[in-house]
Amino acid sequence: MIPIHDSPRSRTFPIINWTLIALNLLVFLFELSMPPRLLDRFLFTWGAVPVRVWGALLGHGDPFWLVTLITSQFLHGGWAHILGNMLYLWVFGDNVEDRLGHLRYLFFYLLCGVVAALIQTLVLFGSRVPLIGASGAIAGVLGAYLVLYPGARVTVLAPYFFFGLGFFEVPAAFLLVMWFLLQFINGVAAITAASPSVGGIGWWAHIGGFVAGWLLVRLFARPHRPRPVLPDEPYDWP
Repeated sequence: MIPIHDSPRSRTFPIINWTLIALNLLVFLFELSMPPRLLDRFLFTWGAVPVRVWGALLGHGDPFWLVTLITSQFLHGGWAHILGNMLYLWVFGDNVEDRLGHLRYLFFYLLCGVVAALIQTLVLFGSRVPLIGASGAIAGVLGAYLVLYPGARVTVLAPYFFFGLGFFEVPAAFLLVMWFLLQFINGVAAITAASPSVGGIGWWAHIGGFVAGWLLVRLFARPHRPRPVLPDEPYDWP
């Protein structure tokens, strides 16, 4: 199921969410401008390489590599990778930012990304393949959304029977729980196949980010404002 939009309307303009989307797209376009050899060097420098990250954490590596726990969140490996991530961030991030506040949302997003990267690098302990992508941080946003807006309605594009695709409205809780279960099933299956010499989908980054967001959002969220917002009501600008 591909989310298209959700029912709650953010009451403040999601400046941080849009900035994150813009930064990810700009960095990806910068990646596309590089020749292959230079791009590989760029990804190995700014991606989170497990052996470097844990070397730094354990005290026998350059502390600089800890910075890659953040910089890796803005790198992507292809159009499908970045467009899928940005779609989820666009659909779910604005309302989470509204409840957390702009600066707290930024810190929350990056923190979830760091936790997600640490868990994935631990699963691939000793790997020299860089971990890249915003999906761990975005998974944290999804975990927060499940806590804050479980009763929201999300319009998704999904197959029906065997004849084609259609638009359906589903509860946010159903969509997000199903998403998490899919990540968990694939993550468990991937553990036995995990190799320090190959990359792949960071299932455990998704799992770790989601759980981190689900747990941490209670520390970041502001009190809920029950005021209803009409579809054509303008944003409360910051």
